[in-house]
Amino acid sequence: MKYLGGIALLVALLAINIKDAQAVCGYESCPATQPNMINIHMVPHSHDDVGWLKTVDQYFYGHRSNIQHAGVQYIIDTVVAELIKDPKRRFIQVETSFFHKWWSEQSETSKQVVHKLVEEGRLEFTGGAWAMNDEAAVHYQSVVDQFTLGLKFLDDTFGTCGRPRVGWQIDPFGHSREQASIFAQMGYDGEFFARMDHNDKDKRLDDLAMEMIWDASESLSNDELFTGMLYRHYSAPPGYCFDVHCGDDPIIDTKSYDNNVKSRVDDFLSYVSAVAENYRSNHVMIPMGDDFQYEDAQVNFKNMDKLIKYVNERQSEGSTYNLFYSTPGCYLHSLHESLQSWPNKTEDFFPYGSDTNSFWTGYFTSRPTQKRFERDGNHMLQVAKQLSTLAHLTGEQQKEDLLYLRKIMGVMQHHDAITGTEKQHVSDDYDRLLYDGILGAANTARDALRELTNLPEGEFESCLQLNISVCAFTKDSADNVVVTLFNPLAHSATEYVRIPVKKESYEVTDEQGRTVASEVVPVAWQILDLDFRSNDTQHDLVFKASVDKIAHFYIKKVDSGDSDSKTLVKINGHKSEVPKRFKKVHAMQNVETYDDDDSGETVVQNSLIKLVIDNSSGRLKTIEMNGVSESVEQKFAVYETKDSGAYVFRQNGDIKEVDDDVEFSVYDGTLVKEVHQQVSEYISQVIRIYEGVNRVEFEWLVGPIPTDSDTAREIVSLFKTGISSDGVFYTDSNGREMLKRQKNKRENYDPDLGQQPTSGNYYPITSRIALEDSKKRFAVLNDRAQGGSSMQNGELEIMLHRRLIRDDGYGVGEALNEEKFGNPLIARGKLHVILNTAGSKATAAERKAEKEIHLPFAKFFSKKPSTTSTAVAKALPSFDDFPQSVHLFSLEPFSDNEILFRVENFLDHNEGNVVSFNIRPIFDSLNGLEIRETSLDGNLPLSDMKRFKFHHDGSGVRPTSVEYTYPTHKPLAADKSQDASDFSVTLNPMQIRTFIIKYE
Repeated sequence: MKYLGGIALLVALLAINIKDAQAVCGYESCPATQPNMINIHMVPHSHDDVGWLKTVDQYFYGHRSNIQHAGVQYIIDTVVAELIKDPKRRFIQVETSFFHKWWSEQSETSKQVVHKLVEEGRLEFTGGAWAMNDEAAVHYQSVVDQFTLGLKFLDDTFGTCGRPRVGWQIDPFGHSREQASIFAQMGYDGEFFARMDHNDKDKRLDDLAMEMIWDASESLSNDELFTGMLYRHYSAPPGYCFDVHCGDDPIIDTKSYDNNVKSRVDDFLSYVSAVAENYRSNHVMIPMGDDFQYEDAQVNFKNMDKLIKYVNERQSEGSTYNLFYSTPGCYLHSLHESLQSWPNKTEDFFPYGSDTNSFWTGYFTSRPTQKRFERDGNHMLQVAKQLSTLAHLTGEQQKEDLLYLRKIMGVMQHHDAITGTEKQHVSDDYDRLLYDGILGAANTARDALRELTNLPEGEFESCLQLNISVCAFTKDSADNVVVTLFNPLAHSATEYVRIPVKKESYEVTDEQGRTVASEVVPVAWQILDLDFRSNDTQHDLVFKASVDKIAHFYIKKVDSGDSDSKTLVKINGHKSEVPKRFKKVHAMQNVETYDDDDSGETVVQNSLIKLVIDNSSGRLKTIEMNGVSESVEQKFAVYETKDSGAYVFRQNGDIKEVDDDVEFSVYDGTLVKEVHQQVSEYISQVIRIYEGVNRVEFEWLVGPIPTDSDTAREIVSLFKTGISSDGVFYTDSNGREMLKRQKNKRENYDPDLGQQPTSGNYYPITSRIALEDSKKRFAVLNDRAQGGSSMQNGELEIMLHRRLIRDDGYGVGEALNEEKFGNPLIARGKLHVILNTAGSKATAAERKAEKEIHLPFAKFFSKKPSTTSTAVAKALPSFDDFPQSVHLFSLEPFSDNEILFRVENFLDHNEGNVVSFNIRPIFDSLNGLEIRETSLDGNLPLSDMKRFKFHHDGSGVRPTSVEYTYPTHKPLAADKSQDASDFSVTLNPMQIRTFIIKYE
């Protein structure tokens, strides 16, 4: 194997001088095609997972070949060396994270070589994000962030020649409409992928519909994206893998007895002919590559050179095939110039079924704690970015810490990270990286708060285990503690804050010294019983906080007689028995109990919500809220499976509901009311309502899930209502627009659900799932990505946790059987229920709740100073003038003197209207000098956006020349000398606008 060393570089530079190509990139660098031939666009590529069977670093450096032989650094080394030898050669680089790592280790001479290759279009970046993200379990905010990161590096390094124009999502396991919308909003001309349900693909092959125009939004105009499905995955044609990892025959073209040119060309053209029959134009794209290929690129290119030579030699004999090196961008450019018409696509490509027994819907839920941890990472990233901007932090360590979390959050979007489809040791490495990133960003947030608040010496510590009521800062005492809350939303918000404390009395005051209502609530004994949890604190101090941007709240311990905080009120419980070891510390052990045959009800209600618990079963029976009353039975249920894996959910038999009577106790406070339920040996839950909060919270605890040699278990939360949904339900697309789902139906084809009727009806839920009839709407919002469905009229089910016994055969090579602290994984999380009248008012309320759940207050802890500080809190920009439907999507450092600022109208065309507002006050508060508008990712001036427009089937007369689409509004561009009227921003429903502010 030959690598690009110092001698090779010298040879390379000589080669550049000898074989110089025209210094032009992009579509202008595309090879010439032949109008009367089948043009074969041969695309050399390597698909390099940012972690899967090995960790990110192990893949990059080529470590642990006993697991998989793969070394990305050598791939890029040898590809660069081979591209230099012939200006006709092409290669696409996709994963920016790997290229960034490689680039950082190169000499200036090597960088000059690569610059030339990029400027000549010989090395073309495609996709361009930090990782090739999954499309089911990702939230749109994190997708946009990781594209911003990857594309900014490419722009800073290579300028316009480094910017991709095509999405390359070849390995994710299904495709979302929102991903296509994001590509369109970033100015991409199209995307290509390689996985589609087998029934869908078969029909599209028959209908010449493998390539289409995707209408990627119901609310946004100009959001169409050309989308193509590859013929045979993303691998080279059978028999034509020339990589060192393959055993296919090389092309032998000497006078050797083994000369095989004729047979090799014959077979190749036979394959191409079969491909061409299934596509509409005289252009076909043939990928040449696979996972971690091109580690010795000389072998690949030498054989591809020969294939091109001998295929094209046949043109003199009348052959109509023209083979050449190309890229997905050049292929798309040729399709655009063909003026061909294309079919339309409006929904998405979920679920993906690779065969009748394999729907890839298990990964929607796999590794539930890591899916939640990724959300925690995003939360800290948004908080740290905003605080860093508001405080104008410029320290190198601060910038480095923020960039580090940006990078690992980019890695976490990878289609073998957030999906939970990696090996366990890789998952552990992701956790390590994300934990380090969160700690670093928390330090940045601390530094910013010291600048922005009146506590220049404040500790501003973060607690990462609040989900199990653990915080090191309050474990010994919460006396004289300052809780600093940061609100990452645009508008003032009110939330209930829970702080782990001992069983004592406390007083909470705000910055004006006013007493804030609070109460001490017992932590569920099932949480106290966790082996790995320290039991320094057994209660939560709960108080209601309203915050504009930053606010302090002060906690001090008081004698019970001096406190205005509410004490515990115990009311009716059912068969609740707190284990003896918690009797002394738990406040709910002396509840009244009902007899087993009692048929009464327990009512738990506040001013907005009424819950009715059936005393006989111990389960929820009715919800009343928003003027609607509905029977709602919430249960847990189990799928006992054998052959499910990290990717695939395979049902073996019917769902089994957990029908045992539920033990329950009720805490009836003034601020919060809780129903603590013990459902089974390994399932418990707290149902919770807060005064003034118009949703019901279900905090579930599942695990360790029992298994045996023949039975795995997958646990769902099941909601049974009386709503007449008629097989229709709705799920979100990456946390943004909603899609209508209909049981057993697909948009373009009939699915084969004979073997897996449930799995084939599962869809990804990133933020909510809902069902409705003409009068009522029932929605469940979640705190992490999960899978779910509606398998019966009026029912919703959401999969919470999976513990499996076998691998499903799709590459990861081990069963999904996570352990933490030496025991099978226990997971905890929250679902939120909103019951409402049907209509746009209901869905708008859900969207507002989504934002509050996704970006709650960030909590920071300090000791109250013993002396009064003379420091004064700095004035902060106010975003409260924004219309209520406007979300502060991003506020972050972009470069040394630039800020990236995004705003979003988060209501859709049914829920909201066009809104207008002025951002001059924000611009001035950030010391702005100039502002310019960009594409969604922040790196392309919006004035430069010019996207390919494609012609729909049946839409009328075919155009005679190529057409383009442009931004639908005039890009905002202004400086501080201009009138405030020049800073007006208008947002259509669902529209996001991105600005770069240059400041003093």
